[in-house]
Amino acid sequence: MKRFKMPETLSQQISDFEPLNSLILSSDIFDKNLIILIDQSNLVEVIKFLKDEDMFSFTQLIDLCGVDYPHEEIRFQVVYNLLSMNNNSRITIKAFTDNSNSVPSIKEIFPSADWYEREAFDLYGINFLGHDDLRRILTDYGFEGHPLRKDFPLSGNVEVRYDHVQERVIYEKINLKQEYRDFDFESSWKGFKYPESYDASKEKSDE
Repeated sequence: MKRFKMPETLSQQISDFEPLNSLILSSDIFDKNLIILIDQSNLVEVIKFLKDEDMFSFTQLIDLCGVDYPHEEIRFQVVYNLLSMNNNSRITIKAFTDNSNSVPSIKEIFPSADWYEREAFDLYGINFLGHDDLRRILTDYGFEGHPLRKDFPLSGNVEVRYDHVQERVIYEKINLKQEYRDFDFESSWKGFKYPESYDASKEKSDE
């Protein structure tokens, strides 16, 4: 195996390769990993350069995921992690998008992106332009919302249970019973209820 290519070396190679460097908005190095930020409209071109050029040879898509920044003007970020076995190096590509824009699909470049993009669509609602089967993959059919968005309610929108009368699974609106709202806000020390057989005075005498 080749010696690990330092991110500083990779960054310099990208800087020297003008067709690629002109498409990069910014770059940074974190934990021995080069991270580049690009405009989502240039995504396909950047991915092709990184995969096809011998000096980079990033031929494996390790991961693709979404990130939600609800207070940002452009809310979502799509993160791509690529691996070059030939050069023993990694790179992370980030692109911002929002509800009004679609991110170009890279399924034709990396077939493994198929389910990754479906997952990001399912959990964040990020649309991938050109994906021919963009449907939910983790949540159930008819699921409301996107569960990894920061504004998604922790309790969800519906609950699922099996109805023995109807003999089928049914969906109902969340209905939290009052007994589940009786929270104990005492500290972990004051609020703890010892078993009846426990003798607290013995512990004090041992001190």
